[in-house]
Amino acid sequence: MHNTVVIICDGKFPKSEYPRHLIRTADFVVCCDGALRKFIRNSKAVFGEERLPDKVIGDMDSLSASLQEKYRDIIEKVEEQEHNDQTKAFRWVIENLSGISHIYILGATGEREDHTIGNISLLMEYARTYDLEGLGINVEMISDHSTMFAATDTFEMDCGEGRKVSIFSPDNSLRIKSDGLEWQTEDVVFDNWWKATLNRAFQDHVRLEFSHRSIALIMLN
Repeated sequence: MHNTVVIICDGKFPKSEYPRHLIRTADFVVCCDGALRKFIRNSKAVFGEERLPDKVIGDMDSLSASLQEKYRDIIEKVEEQEHNDQTKAFRWVIENLSGISHIYILGATGEREDHTIGNISLLMEYARTYDLEGLGINVEMISDHSTMFAATDTFEMDCGEGRKVSIFSPDNSLRIKSDGLEWQTEDVVFDNWWKATLNRAFQDHVRLEFSHRSIALIMLN
């Protein structure tokens, strides 16, 4: 059983305590191939000693042959190029680990902007591809600044009064009625990324009611 799984990508390794706490307390840690060196370099600060992840997944184009040989016991090489390493790691976790309740994706942002946008948008792809709600798996992308997750239908959350909330969706037919946000979102047409950003919770509890089952990305700052 691996209730909590952390996937670490090759972006900015987290410096703040919350994402590092997630790494420290995870039941299983997966690194995308390029993140292995960052994980080893930061592991002493996270754990108090040098540690290795439980698995390294990717096409290994970011690891030298010597490092691949050194860590061969924890490496899972996936050579296909249709998906990026984050998705390869996510897919491996879903297909190979049991008893998962939470998957936290760290290090997915903070360096190349194209990678950042692509990695964040993949949260919606995972929600559409896998029945995560049916599986009982909560997936969040965590950085030093934000918590991000995908939603496929009406939901409620306790985000805390004053929390900044942004909503994105590729579905311009979707309408989202909000309860608990300072600015109502019901009339927002999702035809550009900025349309429902920079909102704020005026109470601890927020409800977002979807006009129909669809897909949206929620970012909390």
